[in-house]
Amino acid sequence: MKQLHIVLIPTMAHGHMIPMLDMAKLFISRGLKATIIATPSFSAPITQAQLSGFDIGLAITPFPPQGSSLPQNIVSFNQITDPDCTTSIFRAMELLQEPVEEILQDLRPDCLVSDMFLPWTADSAAKFRIPRLAFYCTSYVTRCLSEQIENSKAFNNVTEETILVPGLPHQLEFEVSQLCPFFLEETANDFTEMLEKMNESWKKTYGEVVNSFNELESAYANHYKNVIGRKAWEIGPLPLCNKIQQRGKESAIDEHECLAWLDSKRPNTVVYVCAGDTATFSRAQLRETAAGLEASGQHFIWVVRKNEDDDEDWVALGFEERVRNRGLIIRGWAPQVMILSHAAVGAFVTHCGWNSILEGVCAGVPMVTWPVLADHFFNEKLVTEVLGTGVSVGNKRYMMRESEGVERDAVARAVEEVMVGGGAAEMRRRAQNYKEMAKKAVQEAGSSYNSLNALIEELTNYVAPTIQDTD
Repeated sequence: MKQLHIVLIPTMAHGHMIPMLDMAKLFISRGLKATIIATPSFSAPITQAQLSGFDIGLAITPFPPQGSSLPQNIVSFNQITDPDCTTSIFRAMELLQEPVEEILQDLRPDCLVSDMFLPWTADSAAKFRIPRLAFYCTSYVTRCLSEQIENSKAFNNVTEETILVPGLPHQLEFEVSQLCPFFLEETANDFTEMLEKMNESWKKTYGEVVNSFNELESAYANHYKNVIGRKAWEIGPLPLCNKIQQRGKESAIDEHECLAWLDSKRPNTVVYVCAGDTATFSRAQLRETAAGLEASGQHFIWVVRKNEDDDEDWVALGFEERVRNRGLIIRGWAPQVMILSHAAVGAFVTHCGWNSILEGVCAGVPMVTWPVLADHFFNEKLVTEVLGTGVSVGNKRYMMRESEGVERDAVARAVEEVMVGGGAAEMRRRAQNYKEMAKKAVQEAGSSYNSLNALIEELTNYVAPTIQDTD
């Protein structure tokens, strides 16, 4: 039987690249051939995976591409802090179509898996008469909420402060201030135009691969496939397909030093605080966070992005000295999977990016949810209201630039509640149960294992007539 060859095309952002790389490893482990088309700035983790024994193909295309108005130093979506630059990076990604199709001409794959922000890949797949699978890098909950909001026009003429999204398995209510402001604009904008292109691309898209597992959000997987009517396969959680704990950039702390610090703490006594690489906090918010962590009385590891740490005035004088026996601050990229999997870690303060949520689920730790933008507020609802494995810090505002407004008392309250509050033991028990479900899902005969089997079988049947046509 012919070995299926799948080409994966991620968007230039670490949060999108990491699960795509894990997906490639998963495909290879199941006997498929996988090639990633990447830009130079994102080739290093693929090369690292190759050196670790994964036979992943790699094709490089320059970014920004020729003819782009994007500054040459902007090589990642994560670097866009000014919404006015969104047009430039979307246009730059569109200009990748021609060089990518030249690569596809040489590779002649059987299937294309491409990021949601590359809708033109549906046309590319059609040119080569191969199926395109979309990857949205988020949860079924988010996919259902997004579809329902668009279809119901729930944002039109909003006059209330809160909105209940209709027609879903649970009654999920949001404050209007928590929702993406682009939806509220009466005229078209870069984001809504991209959404329109993404929706249009579905007419030429075979289906969707989802980084989730049925037991985590079965009601929303069923709703998405059977009510909304989208063809989708859940094949995650992808973090469990990666045996290498280092994901993404190089750690800013020596891992042995970090492990030694964690080894000195009792089980479930450390809270890990990290807001990913897209959420940006003002200095005022960093000071409030520091004060809240100190007031909570809990041991903690706090990851602070380098660009948030250019000026030491974000913490009160003497803060690090006062908490040095119970607090570790990491400035830069942290070995998150390693930290979360340590027995000392009892909770995770997270911005609710889907990769981080899944890493928390796989580690079996309850969470303090601190959503900021994108799909964060949707994922928060899954953790706090559907799964019952976390508490909200109480942020009510979608932030395009610097996030702020969460006071120290709210930080301290949420951390204390998830670590030592009356419901902490039950949250921890539930989190551990989902951890066990996640492990079973990717094992042989598990839900995600079987889902991938079904996808491979369907792709094999799709490709077979094409092979006969070319004989």
